[in-house]
Amino acid sequence: MARTGYTLPVFAVAAAKAALLHLQNNSIETPQSVTLDLMPGEATIPIQQVARLEQDSACAITISDPGDNLDLTRHTPIWAWVKLQKRNSEPLILEAGEGIGKTASGQPAIYRYARGLFEQNLLPLIPPHRTVTVSIIMPEGRQLAQRTSNEAFGILSGLALLGTSGISQPLSAEEHLEEYRQILQAKIPHQSRLVFCIGNNGMQVAQRLGIPENSIVPTGNWIGALLVEAALRGAESVLLLGYQGKLIKVAGGIFNTSSHLADAKLEIISAAVVRNGGSLEAVQAVLAAKTADAAYKILVELNLAEAVYQWLAQTISQKAQAYVQKYGNVPLQVRTILFDRQGKIIARDESN
Repeated sequence: MARTGYTLPVFAVAAAKAALLHLQNNSIETPQSVTLDLMPGEATIPIQQVARLEQDSACAITISDPGDNLDLTRHTPIWAWVKLQKRNSEPLILEAGEGIGKTASGQPAIYRYARGLFEQNLLPLIPPHRTVTVSIIMPEGRQLAQRTSNEAFGILSGLALLGTSGISQPLSAEEHLEEYRQILQAKIPHQSRLVFCIGNNGMQVAQRLGIPENSIVPTGNWIGALLVEAALRGAESVLLLGYQGKLIKVAGGIFNTSSHLADAKLEIISAAVVRNGGSLEAVQAVLAAKTADAAYKILVELNLAEAVYQWLAQTISQKAQAYVQKYGNVPLQVRTILFDRQGKIIARDESN
């Protein structure tokens, strides 16, 4: 049976609570664990270390454990630096330290559930006439954020503390696919022209473009299976809307875009460079890039990006239509829109 774990805000709050208790306790002992109210439910979270830094400040460390989910924050240390001060306007102030993202306006990327969790577990411990300032630090957060789509959501320089629950409940691949199938099945009787949003950033771009909610279907990584199901259930057309570093896999015939199964982004971009007259040096530069974003920036500098990504968008549409014809034996019109990490559209194929 898959093992459940906890979401990132839980470990941040546990570290903060441990540090605050340590300050108030005047003990040199490190608490082995703290118990949190998860709203609802409770959790006991192990504490790795606690240290007093000054008379009125302490730091505590927890280690992220998301259970059996495929989560890039697994085993990541989370620090909380807690400072007690004379009461100012608020009893609790939350700050984004190193590795915790900030919004474009400079606000900490600490969202509703996480803030509620801090308040529920820390406010009862704060003495009258005192303010507690909590700075959450993830030493590996900035590096890990480069492997996410945070920038497309306007979260800069680190990871966000978000979620709607403290429990990290693993779902099998089959359960995830079934969830998306049910959404598709509910929408297709009312809308024959669908928009497949690849990932949460695809959903955000769709909303910004004003695409009607009743036509939007999330896909996760299961693009091929859901394309075939849409066609078999009578869809007339599908618009594929996705971040280029994910969706271009379809141009290489990869219809489950999970990086755990296949990842040939740079090779696919390189093939597109060759097809569009790029030099050997351009191909080598793309293959040497660390990410699809870096490859895109290289092609922009070489004035190749427009042609390469237009070709990729057209190839995605063609491959998708052929895939549906092969496995569903029915026609389906497919169009493609690719956007970059910031959500800016970089290529459209609407020629079908």
